[in-house]
Amino acid sequence: MILYFSKAGYYIPDAASPDASPKLEFTSPLFRRRLSQLTKMIVQVIHDVTQAEGITDIKQVFISKRGDISREFSINEQLINDGEILPAGFSLSVFNTPVAQASLALKLKSGYSVIFPSQGNIYQALQASLAPVICGDEKEILIAYGDEYIQEEYGTLRPEDNQALAFAFIASAEKKEGWTPIEVSSLKDLSPVEILEKLK
Repeated sequence: MILYFSKAGYYIPDAASPDASPKLEFTSPLFRRRLSQLTKMIVQVIHDVTQAEGITDIKQVFISKRGDISREFSINEQLINDGEILPAGFSLSVFNTPVAQASLALKLKSGYSVIFPSQGNIYQALQASLAPVICGDEKEILIAYGDEYIQEEYGTLRPEDNQALAFAFIASAEKKEGWTPIEVSSLKDLSPVEILEKLK
């Protein structure tokens, strides 16, 4: 099945600052004050792709292999040290936080889904994300992928691909000028970085 993909909005921190995050200057300081690297990256890339395409509302799907792992670490640390979890910290650690915050920041009201790819299989997650477009339930859908830098405390448990990365793109079954036609099955064995390279 061939679909048409918009140019991706993306964010990759410099190698010298792997835990860096975008400044989100289009949001208020109060809004962005407590956001994690992953959430800031997802808000930024969804902002970039919707602005580039002139879209004011669209359904979204968020995919991540690790989710907000830095917040999860903080919560586990707090639970071990204090024997409790503060509600404010927990509310920003759940898997849908990045796309939920993007929806709030950008006033996207059509809703979102989140997908945790089994065993890190990004292709299966993409297939599930693209299903509404493939079957004709949606004309187009925005897909955002992101994983943040895993901090040093994880030691040898950190994966080799420990690079923060986020990108977002819009997929459509209808041919659009300037969009890239891609056979969905051609994405099967590609890493997130390789998928991004096809969409830049």
